[in-house]
Amino acid sequence: TEKFKRLKNEGNDFVKMGEYEEAANKYSECMKLNTEECTVYTNRALCYLKLYKYEEAKRDCDHVLQIEDSNIKAFYRRALAYKGLQVRRKNTPGI
Repeated sequence: TEKFKRLKNEGNDFVKMGEYEEAANKYSECMKLNTEECTVYTNRALCYLKLYKYEEAKRDCDHVLQIEDSNIKAFYRRALAYKGLQVRRKNTPGI
């Protein structure tokens, strides 16, 4: 759990600096240690949103909502992911 906390804090620090790719990597490392901790999924979803990786963000939020079906952050970030996917489809002919 100590390593988990350290990785999560490092991820949070990267988010504060706007280093979303590095933050997502730290949160992914956290998930290898604990797949049930919802905050690292919602945090990684935030990173994916900032990186325009909407499908990945949606997947993380879906995972959280299977564990905690009333997680507000997961609902909100999944809605943002859906919005991003819609805009991308609208702006990309042939999808």
